[in-house]
Amino acid sequence: MLLSLAGATVRFGGRAVLDAVDLEVAEHEIVCVLGPSGSGKSTLLRAVAGLQPLDSGRVSLDGRDQAGVPAHRRGVGLMFQDHQLFPQRDVGGNVAFGLRMHGASRRHQAERVRELLELVGLPGAGQRAVAALSGGEQQRVALARALAPSPRLLMLDEPLGQLDRSLRERLVVELRELFGRLGTTVLAVTHDQGEAFALADRVVVMRDGRIAQSGTPLEVWQRPADAFVARFLGFENVVEATVGAEAADTPWGKVPVPEGAPQGTRTLLVRPAGVRLASAGTGLPCTVAARTFRGTHVAVHLQPVDAPRLEAACALRAAPEVGDEVGVEFDAAEIVVLD
Repeated sequence: MLLSLAGATVRFGGRAVLDAVDLEVAEHEIVCVLGPSGSGKSTLLRAVAGLQPLDSGRVSLDGRDQAGVPAHRRGVGLMFQDHQLFPQRDVGGNVAFGLRMHGASRRHQAERVRELLELVGLPGAGQRAVAALSGGEQQRVALARALAPSPRLLMLDEPLGQLDRSLRERLVVELRELFGRLGTTVLAVTHDQGEAFALADRVVVMRDGRIAQSGTPLEVWQRPADAFVARFLGFENVVEATVGAEAADTPWGKVPVPEGAPQGTRTLLVRPAGVRLASAGTGLPCTVAARTFRGTHVAVHLQPVDAPRLEAACALRAAPEVGDEVGVEFDAAEIVVLD
């Protein structure tokens, strides 16, 4: 295992911002740590980098305990969301910075800079001024600089956070392809679930300094560990329910559950795709309270009588209008009984 955290704990003012975290990252794996502000994800990154000492626990790289090893000797690359480029140096000078610190020859520096700028899609940009670059270009330069010393572990802190959505969506695909070609081991932190799910082999969701769930993007999306993870991923239809063998008693009435679902008092997640609209007078009566265009579909917000709102996903042409009366039926295949 390339990276291993065992009981990693960091306290600020007596409060554990990183609370006995156990985490492993295999060689060539891309792991994204996802969570809201204050969940401890950036502190975790800084602890691995050696920028934040642990109060207890251990960080190991290649099986070696990193206690007492300074940041510049850990052999990891770190890229912050604000890029932190040197404005007084040109692009080539920024990319070569780590190589100079490691005593690389000028010839090796020049060859490596040229190679990396081509790799990140900025061929021939070595003499350009940093101030003349767009946000996306600065992102690429910062990435090239982090990759230049060939770190065994590359860590990214909100790497695309300052870019507009269309640029983020394009760059995250390019990053995934680039890391795959290089075989780079990556530990990234972000609050953007779309970014994490597009980039990662494994997603780690954090809450209050602890790991709430870890799994492949598909596993986490299909089976959130609890109500916190479900809501953080954007699911709104989450309620307490009493689950029986075939159905659950919920504020929305009887709702079918998948075969073999755990029974008793549970938290129920109904995916928007599992909220099926029917003609008024069928199923659960609802009024269309709002509609939100989501690009590929319309999120329809439904208000039943004396029950929480429901969100349904509808095809663009089939979405009802605000104020319409509709019925709702539920699809058991889109319902998850949370642990």
